[in-house]
Amino acid sequence: MQRVLLIDDDEQLAAPLAAYLLRFDFELEAAHRPSAGLARLAQGGIEAVILDVMLPEMDGFEVCRRICQGSDVPVLMLTARGELSDRVVGLELGADDYLPKPFEPRELAARLQTILRRARSAPASAVLRFDGLEIDTDRREVRRSGVALPLTGTEFELLLLLAREPQKVFHRDEILNRLRGQDAELFSRAVDILVSRLRRKLEPLDAIKTLRNAGYAFALPRLP
Repeated sequence: MQRVLLIDDDEQLAAPLAAYLLRFDFELEAAHRPSAGLARLAQGGIEAVILDVMLPEMDGFEVCRRICQGSDVPVLMLTARGELSDRVVGLELGADDYLPKPFEPRELAARLQTILRRARSAPASAVLRFDGLEIDTDRREVRRSGVALPLTGTEFELLLLLAREPQKVFHRDEILNRLRGQDAELFSRAVDILVSRLRRKLEPLDAIKTLRNAGYAFALPRLP
């Protein structure tokens, strides 16, 4: 059973959603206030978080920022009306995926399965070494000049996707489809946000190059 934490102040949502997600081997716990959700997450044992944007005490963006600073637990954000600005901000803060409200429970379950499968995917190689960068696929760790980098699950998967085939150009839609493992409603801006966020963490290494009107490619030379 995979334990998932719902942080949403809608007290009518948790019970029916928990009953539905049991079909997919998810055990849902609910917190109606951000402080309670963060306290529960700190206790451990949570494998993914479903996080609403509109919350009391602090908004979901601030909660997402705190979660991503302190752990690598995947975060799926629920965005009101599917606003593009909400999705952009969530991805910039480290969310792994988003789902507009109102949503179909089956799609929520599918997206949870995808981000958890991605987080647990078996690596093809133990360590990828480049000039100034190491990617440990077993431990899911990235070190720049020996210093560990705090990457989110999506940032790690994006880096690994590009680094496994240096110099290959990946188009934006291809990247999103590969990361999510399924076709979905895509917007190219999401990839630009993820790449920009990853580049900042990799600085001063110039690891990802942009090919105008084409996509992105990993630029560092591979070491034996």
